Parts: sequence; C-alpha cells; structure tokens
Amino acid sequence: MEIKIKNFQIGVAYKTDIKNAISNKYNIPLSEIEQIKILRQSIDARKKNNVVYNYQFYVQLNTNRLELLNNKDIELYHSNPPIRYTKWTFPYRPIIVGFGPSGMFAALYLARCQAKPIIIERGSSIENRKKEVELFLKHRQLNPNSNVQFGEGGAGAFSDGKLTTNLSDKLIDFILFEFFQHGATEDITYSSTPHIGTDYLEKVVKNIREEIISLGGTFYFNTTFLAFEREKQGLKVSCSNKQEFDTQHLLLCIGHSARDTITYLYQKGLKMEPKSFSIGVRIEHLQTKINRMQYGKFAAFLPPATYKGAVHLKDKRGVYLFCMCPGGVVMASADTKKSIVTNGMSKKNRAEKNANAALLVSIFPTDYYHNSPLDGMFFQEKYEKMAFEISNDYKAPCNLVGEFIEGKIATYFRSVKPSYPHGVCFCDLNKCLPNFVVNALREAIPLLDKNMKGFNDPDAILTGVETRSSSPLRIIRDETRQTNISGVYPIGEGAGYAGGIVSAALDGLKTAMKIMHIE
Repeated sequence: MEIKIKNFQIGVAYKTDIKNAISNKYNIPLSEIEQIKILRQSIDARKKNNVVYNYQFYVQLNTNRLELLNNKDIELYHSNPPIRYTKWTFPYRPIIVGFGPSGMFAALYLARCQAKPIIIERGSSIENRKKEVELFLKHRQLNPNSNVQFGEGGAGAFSDGKLTTNLSDKLIDFILFEFFQHGATEDITYSSTPHIGTDYLEKVVKNIREEIISLGGTFYFNTTFLAFEREKQGLKVSCSNKQEFDTQHLLLCIGHSARDTITYLYQKGLKMEPKSFSIGVRIEHLQTKINRMQYGKFAAFLPPATYKGAVHLKDKRGVYLFCMCPGGVVMASADTKKSIVTNGMSKKNRAEKNANAALLVSIFPTDYYHNSPLDGMFFQEKYEKMAFEISNDYKAPCNLVGEFIEGKIATYFRSVKPSYPHGVCFCDLNKCLPNFVVNALREAIPLLDKNMKGFNDPDAILTGVETRSSSPLRIIRDETRQTNISGVYPIGEGAGYAGGIVSAALDGLKTAMKIMHIE
C-alpha cells in the first residue's frame, strides 16, 4: 500500500526519527513500513515561539491499512505519469540557439527523441565561462560574449540556482528530478525553497550537456546566431565562424540580454509587443539579522533564512522582492562595457556574511513606450550606462537605507559591508534610476518592514542598478509556439515567456513536446 501523508509537523529544535514518529502517530507497526520519502519540506515560522518543519511524506507499507484513509491528512499516493518520448522523423535536425534553462531542457527532451539537436551558444562552455567571469570580477576584463549573462548555463548559472516558481505544473517535478539526476543535491526535489547553488550548477550543466552529446547532439560554443532565411524546405541559419545549417525548427532560447539578436529579429519582421518589467536595486542586510527577523530564537537550529514580500502603492505601482540570496553576494553582471548591472548569487552552503535581494519597482509600457517594442531595452540600457557614469568605473552606485529614506547620502558604512566585487560609491540614486522608481522604493521599504520587522535597517545597503529581472518585450507566438514566420520558436525569458530557471526550463520542455506532438 502506498500512501501520502499531507501534513506532518516536527519542531525544528528537536531531532526526530521520522520512521518512529510516523509509526507512533498513526499506530503503524515499524515492521510494516518499507520506505519513507520526503515529498515536501517547508519551514513554518509564523509563530516565533513555535517554529516547525512542515512535511509531506510518501510511505510504502507492506500491508493494506485502509483505515488510515479515514485520517484527513492521509490519502492514497498517485505518482505522476512518466514523461513520453516519440521518435524524431523530420528531415533536418533542430537548431537551438542558447543553452540556458529553456535551451537546456528543449535540447535534452529532443535528444531523447533521437533528434540530435544542434546547439548554438555565443558564450563559452561552463568550465571556460567560469574563468572568464572570474577575469571580470577580479580584473574588470569583460568578454561581451561570455560573461554572467551569456554562456553555457544561461544567466541563472551565476545567481544561486534558485528553483522557486509561482507556477503549478506536474512537469516541474520532472525538471527538478532531472537537475538532481545530473548532480544537484536531492533536497531540491522536496524543499519549498529549492536552490542548486552556483558551485553545483557547473557540474549539473556539464552533465546535461554530456548526455545530449551521448545521444548525438552537437554543441558550437563561442558561436553567435546571426541570421536566418526562408527556403523551400525550411530555414537556412547563419552563425559566426562561417557556420551554416538547414533546419525546419529554429528554437530561439536567447535570454533577455541578447539585445543584438532581438533587434535583428524585430528588423526581420517577427511580431513583438512591449510588456511590463521591473528595475530597482539590490538590498543587502546582515544574514544574522535576517535569521532573527524570520526565526526568532529558533534561528540557531535552521539554515540561513529567506524572505519575500510585496506592496502596492497608492499610484497602483508594485514594489516587490525577487531573487533573494541568503548568505550570498551582490554580483557584477554587466555584459556590455561601460555599464552596471547587478544580480545576486549564493553557493550551496549560503555561508557568506550578508543576505541580498532584488528590490524592484514595476515598469509599465506607458513609462517607456514610444513607437517600438524595443523601447524597453533602450530604457534599461539608459540607466545601466548612467550607473556606470557616476564613477566612470565599474564601481556600483549605492546608499544606505537610513540616509536613503531621509533623502540624504551616506558617507560611510556601518554594520553591513558591501559584497559587490568592484566596490561601490555613495551617491544620490536619482542619478541612475527614474525619479518615480526612487520615490517608490523610499515609500515601500517602511511598508515592507511592517511584515518583516528589521527590514528597514538603516545600515542595510542599496546597490544599483538591477534591470534584468525579466524581458521588457514579448515575441508573439501562436498556439503551436511559432512566430508569424513558421519554423521559428521563441522560448523562455528572452522571448518574454518566463521569469526564472524553472519557468524557463518548463517553457523549453513544453515547446519541445509541442514540436513532438506530445501534450
């Protein structure tokens, strides 16, 4: 008999033998319990005097105990049906442009369908990309084609590998399991806040690449997609290094930072539309203060705390927290020279001194749109360059929360020290963000503090600018996931259909399944 226990609480301060606890609570002899597997684990810290772990368990019994089903917390366990594959029968191999999460899962699925995909990646393999990122972080030597934004693994490879999503889809379990099978730790399959860790992502990405190669896939690194032309049988795809390919399926998994490619696609006639996105800053606190804020006296028993929050202001503009990195650092994430882009990153152990998160303000098309769906990209670019010009260096503009709220500029750091690798300079953030964004942040921080006491820490650091949380446009596609030019499939974050690792991976997987007529 296989059952699912939907709600099982264990105090975080107690070491509990789970098998004995289940046996005692539901009166099941230990000898009848064959297997226990964690399906879900979360921390409930709403009551600071009684912080608990909430679990869901799969339990396999060697007997039938139907009386257990009378308990409202227990039901029969039903596993998700296995994913289906069919054989590739098209005359040409599919071309996948970009090997971030969407390209990765599209390529993996199609490779298992014997499609032998061709992957075009403008950046380097993850091993070489890591070295190029280090050159920028340590010596300001930027490779515009292989950096924190571009290269094998996508932008998420240097952002902690957070796997949280607001989506609900049974294919998400498949994605998490594949990450685990390719080198991530098993906890990502059941944690309510799963993260791979940047240090583990290198192995995961490499292992997925090696499986695709073993199934006949071909990778072209340091190769940029340039153009395509319609032909009788499909498309002729041209890339740098004088590479050309024939295909009937061009999957554009380009990421939201491929501005040159997006501009080319617009000029080529692909239909696009402007969309809302967000810009703002990274906010950086001491991790120990975040732990106490979230867990109270139980902080010593728990891993580094996360948080999330959002407020809606009187002008109906939203301010929210995104990409929270416990025990992490603020990353220098520029992909073009003389610009500043920030992001956050954590390793698996989340052991750094500070916590950071994106503190973002909603940007609507009415804020930037003039006559082109590319206007949002130009809006982002404007403030990234303004941020650089403050110091005419890669030092990021910053202020402390206390002075920022009072409309002043700090002159020295207090308890929180910045983690941004190129250094920071105190300034008026109006010099690198729209005035309405600065006003929204100033109004929102005290409001966020109402539910997270201590968030409005005057020593916390605001580092700008965070502009790449999502794409400012959407490449329009139909129900077959193709653009107005048949055979072209825009996928993932760059196309405006995702906003994180899991949602991008899901979009890539679903597009590949659609091509194979698997619903």
